[in-house]
Amino acid sequence: MTLYAVIFYLLGLIILVATALAITRRQPVHAVLYLIVAFLGTAALFFFLGAPLLAAFMVILYAGAIVVLFLFVIMLFQRSPVGVGRISEWGPAVLLGVIFLAVAVAMVFKDPGSGIVLQGAVVEPRDFGHFLFDRYWLAIEIVSILLLVALVATIQLGKRTASGGDVEQPGTVSNTVKEGHP
Repeated sequence: MTLYAVIFYLLGLIILVATALAITRRQPVHAVLYLIVAFLGTAALFFFLGAPLLAAFMVILYAGAIVVLFLFVIMLFQRSPVGVGRISEWGPAVLLGVIFLAVAVAMVFKDPGSGIVLQGAVVEPRDFGHFLFDRYWLAIEIVSILLLVALVATIQLGKRTASGGDVEQPGTVSNTVKEGHP
């Protein structure tokens, strides 16, 4: 098995484990951190396969903007402060971080005499955008609507009161306002 195959399968394993941990975490902030690891692993895989533009999109759009949006919404609507976790909760994160760092170092300092050369495909971002929006415009619109619905649903769930769990109806006055408290 070549070094490239080992890196490919290791990145695939990192992505699968990080995604599984993101799905199974009870704390939403921990889930988002594992999601970042999965996005960075996917970006490394894209870069490794010769698609640096897609790797940059993964880092900038997903690991950057969308995850920051998720964290903002989570922190905005979180009712109780998050305490410092136990050491057992840090174990998987540290393990995945070390594996990700080892793969990144192996990619940077690979053996130049390995004899395997990846053929790079040169595509201008403008051509990629034309291809994407000419062929898959409907799928992009559907995904954007789904993201909007998810954001609205998250905001609506965040408006639930801590006591009864009911959503306050627009136009109603809460008890604290009726009694004169701000």
